[in-house]
Amino acid sequence: MPPSLRHRIGYQEWSTETSASDGDSNIVTARICSCRRYLLAALLTGSLAALWISPAASQTAQPDLAPAPSDLTAAMPQYRRALEEYNKAWQSYTAAASAYWNLVSERRQLRNGKRARGEPLSISDYVLAQPPVYTGPPKPVNPLKPEVRPRPVYVPVVADFLAAARQEFKFAPRLPQGEIEFKRAYAKVALAAGLTRDQIVRIYGFEASGNGSYDVEAGLEYNKHGRAITTALGYNQLLATNSVEILAEKGSEFIKALEVKVAAIPGTPQQALDGKIEVLRRMVAFARSVPDAWNQHEILANTPKGLGVHALNLDLDIGPMLQTQKLVDSVVFARRKGFSKTLTAAELEMLNLTGDGNGFDMVTMPASWRDQVPTANFFRASGYADNPVAKRNNVVAKLIAATDARMDEEIKKAGARELAALLQ
Repeated sequence: MPPSLRHRIGYQEWSTETSASDGDSNIVTARICSCRRYLLAALLTGSLAALWISPAASQTAQPDLAPAPSDLTAAMPQYRRALEEYNKAWQSYTAAASAYWNLVSERRQLRNGKRARGEPLSISDYVLAQPPVYTGPPKPVNPLKPEVRPRPVYVPVVADFLAAARQEFKFAPRLPQGEIEFKRAYAKVALAAGLTRDQIVRIYGFEASGNGSYDVEAGLEYNKHGRAITTALGYNQLLATNSVEILAEKGSEFIKALEVKVAAIPGTPQQALDGKIEVLRRMVAFARSVPDAWNQHEILANTPKGLGVHALNLDLDIGPMLQTQKLVDSVVFARRKGFSKTLTAAELEMLNLTGDGNGFDMVTMPASWRDQVPTANFFRASGYADNPVAKRNNVVAKLIAATDARMDEEIKKAGARELAALLQ
């Protein structure tokens, strides 16, 4: 996913995306999959800088505010009453939420079964109610156990990917001399793969915020000294797991493409490409060392070798192929399922965002259903909870329209216009 789940439009608070499977695909909150712009702005605000101080340092800096015994005597009964009220309300909510999300899963399986049998779908095959929302009292704080703010989890950045590639594979990507060089290579590969100019530019604008560089990472779009929120990287914001998975599935094709390039280039550049092919073979073998499943690739992606594989996105020869393949796989999926029309950029983004199976479900439903079917039908509970965009644009029509509107804005920016010019 991953988002994915990858914010804008609101997709300002997007989470990362996970599985792009035919059936029960899942968004984890990265593409947004993907907590980006609004979160980033908050984290960069000076008044919140103290949030990044370690709990120990924070406690040292603060005066001892522990309540006196007499205060506790009065506070504890009140706390217990509040906790009882909270537990009662929360249990009621969780029972309703569990029933709702079980029904979402059952209806998804029903739709998949109907498609497999060639049976037509009806709007009743979707859950038409919105998910239950917790409206009870907040969880009270135990006076005897003051809450300690957790330290933020470190997310690897480009420097980590490069270091891992050197350490694990003795590999240093061939970086472009400038942004235009990478854009030119990407434009050539994306067009040759069959993506349309509209898909290429609008998805770049959406994913990379209209001005993103080839090494842009989620959370660092506007300040490279900020804090990365996922490993989503590049023009199409691939997660490290995406890189491992694509290499496992398409690595042989990438090797063949480089071999063709070697045959056409004599001399020193040929030797450099020969070395890169050997590194790529070792990376492909690593990516294929586990079953071809998202959760297995996610485990690999979080190892030093997996981070080294992710550095391929920065390479001028391989990066454009990786970034392109993510979108091509979704196009091929839709065609294989019988979708003969050209996907609009927003429709393609739905497959990219929610996983191919769920995205296909959205873009193939009749237009008259789209303003009635909640977006919750295309997520699991955890992914939906981490995806305020899907909740705010809570039916399919709104989500697609919001995506299109954000694309309309982002393609006006200089980076998107530059890419468009290369696709003429």
